[in-house]
Amino acid sequence: MDYKKIIFLITLLILSALFLYNLSGHTDIIIRDAKIVTGVDKQLMPLKVTNFFPKNTSKVSAWISWRNAKINTQLLVKWYYVTDDVPIYDYNLNIPKKDGVANVVLSMPEGKVLPSGLYKVTILSGKKQLTKPLTFEIQ
Repeated sequence: MDYKKIIFLITLLILSALFLYNLSGHTDIIIRDAKIVTGVDKQLMPLKVTNFFPKNTSKVSAWISWRNAKINTQLLVKWYYVTDDVPIYDYNLNIPKKDGVANVVLSMPEGKVLPSGLYKVTILSGKKQLTKPLTFEIQ
């Protein structure tokens, strides 16, 4: 076999590997910080970080800060009611820029409140969990 064919085959293998790597949904996104908060201000910065909410709570926010994301990376923010072992809300977050913040809200309809108990929130890219679960309690 001559060298031109070998170089061609090596190049083909490298390009195939890069193509499959991109298809796998791999992302180098780094979650800088993630917190449970009462809400955010106009610049999307947390108003109050807490893991405990009163009985009459109807809205809880998960605040997320990231860096090094590919534009349009999809994150899945999963809300889970631990007390009754029930998944309650999945939110697909489309990352609009390389570095930034987002606020994902779990909200009840007007006049309703979240049930008392323990909750957790996980942030995933594909099947990869990007942070340890965020937990909070409605007392």
